[in-house]
Amino acid sequence: MENTIDIVELEFLILGALLIVSFVGAAVRRFRVPSTVVLVLVGIALSFRTSQPIELTSDIILFFFLPPLLFEAAFHLDLRQLQRDTPTIALLAIVGVLLSTILVGGIVSIGTGLPLGVALVFGSLIAATDPVSVVAIFRKLGAPKRLEVLLEGESLFNDGTAIVLFGLALEALLIGEFNFVDGILSFILVSGGGIVVGLGLGWVVSRMIAMVDDHLIETTLTTVLAFGAYLVAEQLHLSGVLAVVAAGLVTGSIGERGMSPTTRIVVFNFWEYVTFLVNSAVFLLIGLQMEVSALWESRVLGLWAIFAVLVARAISIYGLTYFGRSIPSKWRHVLFWGGLRGAIALALALSLPAAMGEHRNTLTLMTFSVVLFTLLVQGISMEGLLNKLGLITISEAQIEYQQRHARAIAARSGFEHVERLHQIGLVSDHTWEKIHPVILERVKALTSAVQEALQGAPELEAGELITARRESLRAQRNTLSTLRSDGVIGQETYQQLVAEVDIALDTTAEQWSRQIFDERFEGDICQLMMVVIQDRDLETVSNALSIRNIPTTRIQSMGGFLRQRNHLLLVGLPEGKLDQAMEALNNAGRSKVEFVTSPKGMPGVVFGEPLRLEVKGATVFVFDIDRCEVF
Repeated sequence: MENTIDIVELEFLILGALLIVSFVGAAVRRFRVPSTVVLVLVGIALSFRTSQPIELTSDIILFFFLPPLLFEAAFHLDLRQLQRDTPTIALLAIVGVLLSTILVGGIVSIGTGLPLGVALVFGSLIAATDPVSVVAIFRKLGAPKRLEVLLEGESLFNDGTAIVLFGLALEALLIGEFNFVDGILSFILVSGGGIVVGLGLGWVVSRMIAMVDDHLIETTLTTVLAFGAYLVAEQLHLSGVLAVVAAGLVTGSIGERGMSPTTRIVVFNFWEYVTFLVNSAVFLLIGLQMEVSALWESRVLGLWAIFAVLVARAISIYGLTYFGRSIPSKWRHVLFWGGLRGAIALALALSLPAAMGEHRNTLTLMTFSVVLFTLLVQGISMEGLLNKLGLITISEAQIEYQQRHARAIAARSGFEHVERLHQIGLVSDHTWEKIHPVILERVKALTSAVQEALQGAPELEAGELITARRESLRAQRNTLSTLRSDGVIGQETYQQLVAEVDIALDTTAEQWSRQIFDERFEGDICQLMMVVIQDRDLETVSNALSIRNIPTTRIQSMGGFLRQRNHLLLVGLPEGKLDQAMEALNNAGRSKVEFVTSPKGMPGVVFGEPLRLEVKGATVFVFDIDRCEVF
């Protein structure tokens, strides 16, 4: 009978938590505050009224909550963008974690009097970042995609690094000695081994997904992979975190290609729902674990911990991001302030052994202080920081396009619904003949409005074209899989044709844009524009020019300034295209573009004098020409 009561109580507890999560999710839409922050506050409020506290153990976080969160984030990460920024992310996730551990440990030891070994254990456990709230804000407001990848990519990999480093620091503290060479070898073995396990399991599951055409089975396989990769790696005494991350990256790139459109929708929706539940549960439980009175009594320790974490984060971000691919200074501010701490830091703190004595309780309270500060202060202020820095990229044109697009889709859906009702006899022929022209006319008008919005915003049109092309290629790949499964084509033919599609999928927008926009230009070229542009602006500028039917040729430059790789674009301008080209450059480039012209016939002038511009802009020269040959 006792077990029955416990089960009923547990069921009521789960239902109550789901209701709280639902109410909070609905409420935060009105108040532009991250739901994770509100859930922590609700959890703190509930902790005052809970007679029987709910114990949150490290095993629950690490083995139950962590795998789905890591897998979903890695699954949706842009692998191509991740590869471009691999050096920077590796620096932050490895060197940054090590540097942060040492700095935090040193500052905390000096400020609080804790033994250096104990302080280094705290430095390692608090190095793991958890920017869930920040990434959610990025996606909602349309922050730069590369910035999102940098923050999330660093977090995914530094979690694994921090856990491995925490194990080494804790072992050294308990044993009383540390062998540097053995520590480095152990770090490489545990981290590298975890990545290898994840890559292997991810590849196997991706192959299985490609051979199965059942969205329920394929979704189940991704679930098994998320938890299985972590468990297998941990059983082998390797990094479970890095195994899940590697498995998610492989499945999100290779595995996704073998999924049918229906499967992709189901898998995406499933993992979106799972992460919503898990994230909500984690932050609600974090709030329930907060002992406000104890945190207040240990506020001096907490303030030292917060100060140390902020200093270490600032030195790591502003110092290490000068190496690797260039990062704008505004982005550095966001990366610094976006280094929130959350579930992993708490899990490591809760896993501290009782053998540490009073130091265990001290480090736990310091961890809770840092987590609470980063969530409530940094999490809430992040949107304001993005606005202040001008990094919210949703323009008025995008908003207008979204509104028109939504109206058109809704109108078309309404038309199709009434048409189905007519086909099955629920709407009479007489009514259909009356209402059909009216609804159809509205659909046409709204569709025309969408086209007008796209014509006025070439970057949006380019985005739609890129998406349409990608989906077309994915559909071709899925059809090839079906043909192979049905025995229409053999394995060798399948592999050859799929390789062609995969190459096309990996082709950049700049390389294929001319396949869509007619290379033939209207009229003879009468001007030549030379644009020296930075690498980060290359794709958007090339797309903007191609959309306007302006031919370009790219020459990669060996030069650059402050590690900004440059490209030289040779742009042929037919009569009357100069203004359109300058409009494209001004709208697509990150900074305002200035340019000079060299009028034909001006004596003694062959080339325009270069302008001194900020490195973030583009230097543009326009020359009148008498003859142009394309070959």
